[in-house]
Amino acid sequence: MTSPSPGGDLNTQVSWAIVGIAVTVLAVFTLAWTGGTLGSGLTGHGWQGPPFGLSTVGRLASDGPGQLWPGTPPAAVYGGMLALLVLLALPCALVARYFFHRAGAPKGLAGRRELAAMCPKGIEARARELRPTLKGREQLHPDETGNLLGDLTPNGPELRSSYEDVELDLMAPRAGKSTGIAIPRVLRAQGAVLLTSNKSDVYAVTRGEREKEGVVWTFDPQGIAHSPRAMWWNLLGECHTIEGARRLAGHFVASVNDDTAKKDFWISAAQNTLTALFLAAARGRASVADLLGWLADPADRTPVDLLRDAGLVAMAEQLQGTVRGAVETRDGIYETARQTVACLLDPEILAWVTPQPDLPEFRPDVHVLGTDTLYLLSKDGGGSAAGVIAGIADATMRAGVVAAERMGGRLDPPLTAVLDEAANVCRISDLPDLYSHFGSRGINVVTLLQSYRQGARVWGEMGMDALWSAATVKLLGAGLDDADFVQKISTLVGQHDVKTPTINRGKEGTTRSYSFRQEAVLPPDKIRALPKGTALLLATGIRPALIRLRPWYKEPGAGAISAAAKAEAAAITERAARRLTGVSFQKPAPAGPGSPYRG
Repeated sequence: MTSPSPGGDLNTQVSWAIVGIAVTVLAVFTLAWTGGTLGSGLTGHGWQGPPFGLSTVGRLASDGPGQLWPGTPPAAVYGGMLALLVLLALPCALVARYFFHRAGAPKGLAGRRELAAMCPKGIEARARELRPTLKGREQLHPDETGNLLGDLTPNGPELRSSYEDVELDLMAPRAGKSTGIAIPRVLRAQGAVLLTSNKSDVYAVTRGEREKEGVVWTFDPQGIAHSPRAMWWNLLGECHTIEGARRLAGHFVASVNDDTAKKDFWISAAQNTLTALFLAAARGRASVADLLGWLADPADRTPVDLLRDAGLVAMAEQLQGTVRGAVETRDGIYETARQTVACLLDPEILAWVTPQPDLPEFRPDVHVLGTDTLYLLSKDGGGSAAGVIAGIADATMRAGVVAAERMGGRLDPPLTAVLDEAANVCRISDLPDLYSHFGSRGINVVTLLQSYRQGARVWGEMGMDALWSAATVKLLGAGLDDADFVQKISTLVGQHDVKTPTINRGKEGTTRSYSFRQEAVLPPDKIRALPKGTALLLATGIRPALIRLRPWYKEPGAGAISAAAKAEAAAITERAARRLTGVSFQKPAPAGPGSPYRG
């Protein structure tokens, strides 16, 4: 469209300048006249003001307020003017701030109205539908209604995901994964907690608070937090069925295979052999140490005999066929299998998965029904106990599914599973397939990865695509440097119309026309340059939104938590020093209110 410009020539510009000056003078005089009269009246010197005219403007400028408000102290007049100025400036500043924030917010992203289901009222209503224990209660704590994601930019409100959502977070190192996501999730959890990590920072910050809720179980076979061994988990406990044995074998295979979607002959054959050996050990009541002996000596017929005694003839025949095959093939399969479980050759790691008469046993089926906390800590790289970590994490989440089915379909309170460094220390091969199922069972899973490519390296492109699709809430933080992935995100965020003016000057004056063009809401370079502490929120059925994460150290009560974290960090340092000097640890049993393991 075309419209004449108000500043088309010099005469028009001068006219508008005169009008502007006149309006400004009138506004200032009105403020001074009203404020002076107000000050005079409030101090008891009368409400009669000077005439409201141009003569008063000149007298006020030349003689001051004494001649215009006779008998009124100048301080009272000036005080009234100042008070009125403040009263008018405050709402104007609030209105200006509102429009400034609206102008500064990226156009084309979701706002408060579109995110109503994730705002406090909407998420509370959803929580009452999902959690029967909340029905009938008038007041709910915000943490009972859902998981805090952050604050909508630029000025709120806070947004939460429901307990049926499953979350995938992609952020670079030191972009706020621990401080803004992992630690708050653990601190605010309502039910049982499961955390995996390759560092001790989340453990140190949250341990003290979680001890107030229940038993704290620390599975630390490689000394990440240098915790004394105060528990054991039965590695073969889930291997009495072929499915359970195959799943455990898959976790060990995945720990050494970067892409589970691409298994060569040796990897597949090693998984089949491990499945048979795990099943034989579980059915035959053998130990993990016995299983390692069978792997070291393929000619040992004990596992074949145990499988036959258990009635698993087909499995026994398959294992025997592997043993009787060509020597080169048999040795290749067994060597591959030995490599996958090599971490169990470390006696320190083996002790954590071997029955210990003087220590309590961790039982996943009991854990998911309470408010206890399980920390699973392991290094990544060579010698990693990732296969064991994945096994116990998978057993715990599967126990949650069974418990949910017995409860009528959903855990209440929900189980919170924070899989930090999932691609390094918790490679559950079929996690993408289980993701959406967990959400429907009240198992709130949060998977933290450094990049999309890191996940694709573990689960394959198709597996990572499935994980991405199954996650109902996705947070993309700072430091995403994968150009192809960032371009895809920019496409998903979409485009918006940009109004572009064009000025045309001619003999008849100046006209202005407007045209519209499509522009990306968030170009790839802006997504890559997201500031630390912010994240792009992608929720199912809602346009993307930009949020600010809420780091734990900026929340109420952070001082006490920080003090406890420093004490725990000091204790970790002391335990590390003792381990280096060879001083043995005392092995305290887990303690906590109402624990079924106490005594």
